[in-house]
Amino acid sequence: MTTNKTVFITGTSTGLGKLTAIHFAKLGWNVAATMRTPEKETELTAYENIKLFKLDVTKLAEVNAAVDGAIAAFGKIDVVVNNAGMGVYGALELADEETIDWQFAVNARGPINVIRKFLPHFRANGGGMFINISSFMGVTTAVPLGSLYNMSKFALEGLTEGLYYELKPLNIELRLIEQGGSSGNNFLNNIRWSKDENIAAYDGLMNKVAGMMASRSDDGSLDDPQTIVDAIAAQATGASRQFRTVVGEAGNNLLALRSSVPIEEYLETIAKGYE
Repeated sequence: MTTNKTVFITGTSTGLGKLTAIHFAKLGWNVAATMRTPEKETELTAYENIKLFKLDVTKLAEVNAAVDGAIAAFGKIDVVVNNAGMGVYGALELADEETIDWQFAVNARGPINVIRKFLPHFRANGGGMFINISSFMGVTTAVPLGSLYNMSKFALEGLTEGLYYELKPLNIELRLIEQGGSSGNNFLNNIRWSKDENIAAYDGLMNKVAGMMASRSDDGSLDDPQTIVDAIAAQATGASRQFRTVVGEAGNNLLALRSSVPIEEYLETIAKGYE
């Protein structure tokens, strides 16, 4: 199967990003796969229709070079998947300034950087699509000590909704994929925990949250990452036209609870699970 379409994906060195790149390559799409250290990649280089580009989404110079390089290589980009992201957990009081700024820089400012760079290209081509990879934690809080991560994903959700109105007249589409963690993803292994050995007030809650995350990794309750990849592909190919797609049992259950009770009751219900 071949196609003339091209997808640009951020954060493809591991996990969901790499699976998405391979999936699109097998569908016959051209794939601009970006990562911070492409010189270390070996698996994606086996595909003739995948080209690697160096990209740290927090660095404007690298964003400019990667986007320009992808356009030069493929001529036209049809879909951009903003997948690169990271998670900071721990009490806000314990987070250092660099960590706070880094969380926002990767998960919110990073997509802004990529979107802004691609807009002239999409306008010139009469359209395009941005698929932003969010989380159910971007529409409802669910895990204690995740305030910074929640903040970054709420920001991404607000950015995407706000852009809808200004980009719709330009035939530029926007989509949100709200996932809740998947097996084989690198997210849980790369969480940055905020700690301070001089402050023990949050230790009990942190141990419970960390234990819960570890148990989800071990007990098979995480979602199959292919379901998230399929949701991304459905948007890119036009099989689905949903603005928001919540993927996974955990996210759908939490959102159903959130919509069925007052916010006060929802927050108390979640809090009791960590007492």
